[in-house]
Amino acid sequence: MAGSILGTRVLRSEDPKFLTSGGVYMSDFQDPLLDGALFVTYVRSDVAHGNIVAIHTDDAKAMPGVVAVLTGADLGLVPSPTSPFTPATTRTALAMGKVRHVGEPIAVVLSETASQGEDAAAAVHADYEQLPAVVDVMEALKGETLLFEETGSNVVFDTAAMGMPQDIEGLFDGCDVVVSFRTINQRVAPCPLEVRGSAAAWSDGRLIFWTSTQQVQGVRDALAGIYDGSNPRVITPDVGGGFGAKIGPYVEDLLLPALAQVAGRPVRWHEHRSESMTNLGHGRAQVQDITIGGSREGDVQAYRLTIAADVGAYPNIGTILPAFMTRTMASAVYNIPKMECSAKSVVTNTTAIVAYRGAGRPEATAAMERAMDMFALEIGMDPVDVRRKNLLPKFDTAHTTPMGAAYDCGDYEEALDRALAAADYKGLRAKQAARRASGDRVQIGIGVSTYVEITGGVDPKHESARVIINEDGSCTVLTGTSPHGQGHATSWAMLVNEQTGIPMENVTVIHGDTDLIPVGGGTMGSRSLQQGGNAVFQVSAKVAEKARQLAAKLLEADEADVVLDKDAGTFHVAGTPSISKTWADLSVAAAAEGDPLNIEEIIGVDSATFPFGAHVAVVEVDTETGKVKLTRIVACDDAGKVLNPNLLDGQIHGGIGQGAAQALFEEVGYDAAGNPITSNLAEYAFPAASEFPSFEVVHMETPTWVNPLGAKGIGESGSIGSTPAIQSAVVDALSHLGVKHIEMPTTPEKVWNAINAAA
Repeated sequence: MAGSILGTRVLRSEDPKFLTSGGVYMSDFQDPLLDGALFVTYVRSDVAHGNIVAIHTDDAKAMPGVVAVLTGADLGLVPSPTSPFTPATTRTALAMGKVRHVGEPIAVVLSETASQGEDAAAAVHADYEQLPAVVDVMEALKGETLLFEETGSNVVFDTAAMGMPQDIEGLFDGCDVVVSFRTINQRVAPCPLEVRGSAAAWSDGRLIFWTSTQQVQGVRDALAGIYDGSNPRVITPDVGGGFGAKIGPYVEDLLLPALAQVAGRPVRWHEHRSESMTNLGHGRAQVQDITIGGSREGDVQAYRLTIAADVGAYPNIGTILPAFMTRTMASAVYNIPKMECSAKSVVTNTTAIVAYRGAGRPEATAAMERAMDMFALEIGMDPVDVRRKNLLPKFDTAHTTPMGAAYDCGDYEEALDRALAAADYKGLRAKQAARRASGDRVQIGIGVSTYVEITGGVDPKHESARVIINEDGSCTVLTGTSPHGQGHATSWAMLVNEQTGIPMENVTVIHGDTDLIPVGGGTMGSRSLQQGGNAVFQVSAKVAEKARQLAAKLLEADEADVVLDKDAGTFHVAGTPSISKTWADLSVAAAAEGDPLNIEEIIGVDSATFPFGAHVAVVEVDTETGKVKLTRIVACDDAGKVLNPNLLDGQIHGGIGQGAAQALFEEVGYDAAGNPITSNLAEYAFPAASEFPSFEVVHMETPTWVNPLGAKGIGESGSIGSTPAIQSAVVDALSHLGVKHIEMPTTPEKVWNAINAAA
C-alpha cells in the first residue's frame, strides 16, 4: 500500500501551461461580453501637490478614435472611503480640486484603440496652483505642509490612540549599556511581472467585472458598495504576481463600471510599467528610532521601537496593517522583559503604501536584528552569542509576548543551530580573519538573523471549499483562495488525493469567480494552506465519509465494515476487495437518489500561526569601490508540517530574492518636488537571477497544533529573514574599519561613503 502523498516532492501541475502556451492574463483575456470594448487611458498629474485650476480636454476630444474625455467634474464618483479611521481623507476616482501625488488620475480617455488613447491623453493639459510638496515622512510629521487641511495633521493613524503605551518611564533603568540609533526601512515597489488590468461590462443590468487581483470577493464587495443594485460578478484569469499590492481594487479599477455606463459599451484598462511604478502601491517606508539596553554580559533587558510610517498620499490598508503588525511582532524571538513600541502613520505626497509581502513583519525583524547587531558591537560580543543568550527557550504551548502576540510553538535555537551548521559559521569567521589579515581589498562579511512572523491572518477569516465528485469519478474543487504563483492546483489536488485516493490528475481546482465561489478570503498573509487548504482537506474527508456510507448501502453491508482502498480508488467490505464500488459508481448512484456526492462548507481556523527561522548571509565587499556581492545565503525556515517540499523551496527562494533585493538594490526615490525618479525598470534597480548565488535551504518542521494539517505559512518567510542578514553581512565586512551601520539598499555609493566616513 502506498504511503501518504503529504510531505512528498510533487511536481507542480500548473507548470506545463505556464512553460508552454503561457497563462491567460488580463491583457490576453477575451470574452464575448467584451466584444467592441473601448480602451481606457488615464491622464495623470505631473504635479505632486497642487490645486487644479483647469483641465483642457478639447484637443484630445477632437483626435481620431476618441469617444470621450472625462474629468472628475463630469463624473464626480467617489469609489470608496480610503480608510474608516480617516474619513476626511476620502478620495474621488479622478482628482477634484486638488492633486496629492505625481501620477494621480485627473482625467480619462475612452478610445477605440489603446494607441489612440495614449495619443489623446498626451494632448490633455492641466493648469495647477502648485503647493509645497512633502516627501520626507519626518518633515510631514511637523505638519507645516498639510495634504488634507481639514484634518489639521498629516498623522492618520497612531497606536497611542488605541491605548497602546508609549514613552514608558524608566524603561532603561538598570541597564549597563544603552544604544540608540535611527534606521530606515526604505520604500520599495512590488514589481509584479503582470501589471494591473481590469475590464467591465453591463449585461442585462448586471455588472460583470474582470480583474487581476488576489481576492475576487473583496473586489466584488467594493463594487457592490459603489454601484447599488449591480449584483456584480467578478472573475479573475491568471494573475502574474501580486505580493500584496493586488489585494484590493484601485480607483482606476473602480471607475470602469461607470465609464461603461457612460459609453454604453464595455471598457478595458491595462496600465504600462511606468504607471505601475508610480501608482501600484509601494511597500515598507518606515523610519525607525531604536533604543536597546542591557548588561555587558549580553543580557538584553529593554527595547524601544518608535516608528514613523510613510503611507503615501491616500490612506488604505497600508496605513494601518504594516504599522500595527510591526508593533505586534516587535518582540521577535527574544525574551526581553521590558519593551515598548509605538507607531504613527503619516501621509506624504507620494504613492500610497500597501500591504507588501510581509506587511510589518519584515520591518519588525529588520529593526530588532539591527538592534541586536548594534548592541553586540557595543559590548564586543559575537552577534550570534548575543542572539543565543536572549532567545526564548523552546515551547509547544502558547507563549504571549509583551506586545500581546500569542505564539503557538517555537524552537528558535534549533533553527539558528541548523543554519549556522549548514553555513559552517566557525569556518566562515576563520576565513574572514585570514582575509582581514592579508589586507585584501575584497573583504568577507557574515550576517545572521533570527525571526518569527505571524501568518494565517491577524483576524483569521473562514474559508470556503466545495468538493464535487463527478459521474466519471473525477473531482472538482472550488476554493475561495486565489493563487498567483503559489501552486494551489497542485496542493489542493494532493489534499483531495490524501483523503479520497482520487489521482491528482483527475482533480480540477477552480477559483476566482464570485458566482461559483461567493465566499472567500483570497490569497494574502500566507493564509492559503492554513485556511483554504485546511477547508479542502476537511471537506474532502467528509465527502469520503458520505461516499463510504452510500457504498455500505449499495453493498448491503454495515457502514463500519466498509473501507476505502485509496490505492484502487474503490470502497469494499473489509476482507472482500473483489466486490467494490468505484467513485464513479457512487457519484452516479448519489445523483440518481437526488443527493449528489458533493459537499460545500465554510471552515475556519480561529488562530494565527507563527513560523520562524534563521538565515546566514555571506557577502564580499570591495573596499575600494563599495561593490557588494552576495556569495551565499543559508535559510532555515520552519513552516510547520510541510505539504510539498518543492512548493516550500519555491516560496523560500522567491522570498529570499525579494528580501535580498531590498537589502542590496531596490529603493523607490522622489526628488524634493515629489517627482518620482525611479519610474521604470531602467531606473529602479530590479535584480536578475544572475545577481544571486544558489540559495541553500535547510529544512525543519515544528508542526503547529492550531490546524489539522499542522501547517504554518511560508509565503513571506524568505523575505523576512534574508534582508537583515544581508544588511548585517555588509556592515560586518567593514566593521574592522570602524563602520557600524549602513542604510539599505547597501549600494556601492552608500558603502563607499561609509568606508570613507569611518576612515
